[in-house]
Amino acid sequence: MCLGIPMTVVEGDDMQALVERRGETRRISMMLVGEQPVGAIVLVHIDSAVRVLDAAEAKLIDDGLDGVAAALEGRDFEHLFADLVDREPQLPDHLLKPES
Repeated sequence: MCLGIPMTVVEGDDMQALVERRGETRRISMMLVGEQPVGAIVLVHIDSAVRVLDAAEAKLIDDGLDGVAAALEGRDFEHLFADLVDREPQLPDHLLKPES
């Protein structure tokens, strides 16, 4: 399984950027999203930015990743999935059957 990781642009141009997340930096391709300003958050998958994220979406992804790590380590993780607690799972729009 491959996961996209939210990372923050530190410097770069329309071809590549230096990004950071929790003390780790790496150089990635920006060819799919174009040049982004310093401080922009991008979803990084296999050393390429695939999408620009807003801070709220980046936090949800980070919480999910932290939750999976906590569960694997036997720690409490439910608080990291607060947006999913007490609600039924929902299919995304593209998987819903069209109404007749």
